[in-house]
Amino acid sequence: MIEILEKLHEEVTGRLERCGSPQDVEQIRVDYLGRKGGKLTALLRGLRELPAEERPSAGAELNRRRGEVETLLETRLAELRRQQEGAREGGARLDVTLPGNRLERGRIHPLTRVTDEIIDVFTGMGFEIARGPDVEDDYHNFEALNIPRDHPARDMQDTFFVSENHVLRTHTSPVQIRVMETRRPPLRIIAPGAVYRHDDDATHSPVFHQVEGFMVDRNITFGDLKGVLTHFLEEIFEGDVRVRFRPSFFPFTEPSAEVDIGCNLCRDVEDSCRVCRGSGWLEILGSGMIDPNVFDFVGYDTEVYSGFAFGMGVERIAMLKYGMDDIRLFFQNDIRFLRQFPP
Repeated sequence: MIEILEKLHEEVTGRLERCGSPQDVEQIRVDYLGRKGGKLTALLRGLRELPAEERPSAGAELNRRRGEVETLLETRLAELRRQQEGAREGGARLDVTLPGNRLERGRIHPLTRVTDEIIDVFTGMGFEIARGPDVEDDYHNFEALNIPRDHPARDMQDTFFVSENHVLRTHTSPVQIRVMETRRPPLRIIAPGAVYRHDDDATHSPVFHQVEGFMVDRNITFGDLKGVLTHFLEEIFEGDVRVRFRPSFFPFTEPSAEVDIGCNLCRDVEDSCRVCRGSGWLEILGSGMIDPNVFDFVGYDTEVYSGFAFGMGVERIAMLKYGMDDIRLFFQNDIRFLRQFPP
């Protein structure tokens, strides 16, 4: 065994002296240390054929020799790289007649652009911006929004749990509770931010963005809700939009409505549209009058105050604005996609 190891050591040393590139060093590594066919690797695998009393000493010697070979390879590789770098520097010359490297202008990400547009529309109607934590406690994310632990609506939320009583927020609606706990009406608030759900396909992402909004004051009606949201959609889509309100259910609003916008991706080929699945409509908003039970959690007198709330997906709006059929394009960071949006 010792003679074989000495011979292999001499072979490696001789080959390293003759190699002239990092690729040559890599080939030596494969020949002697590679998992398949490496000479030292084969010797290590053959230890089981030795008598039991000889294996410890033989194994120790093999490992020592392997370490020496690895050190020789690393040393020679570093030498060759230094030589190559020195050759490049020695041959480099500055040609002042060559054109300079053009610095590309950065672009605002389409989701940031759409979020800013949404904020501009609502602040123009007198809404304030509020924000809350991404990791929420169960009380603010569920219970104070009229979703107790035994409520079937919890099954509607594909939740990421951080601990038994803390989650990655499934919507930005907890901000509504946090604001109402510390302030009294009248209130006009929007809460933009990231939310998290265990969902992933062409129209859903495990991390996406919402804008929650609500208004609380005396004599707020469903007509106020329809007026605010219709004005918002006309502004964000510059008037070219079909809108419909249809009855729905949310635990924290009653009555509730989903707001759909006409799908402008499928046109005359509705049967094959990946986004609306042939319906011609795409849901982008959930809304409704704030449930009196929610007001009870924050101490508002339901005989005096009423209000409405809504929540929208920024990605859904961006898909319609920019004619996209796959939400995942927003998160792949493909420079070819991002360059399509003006600076």
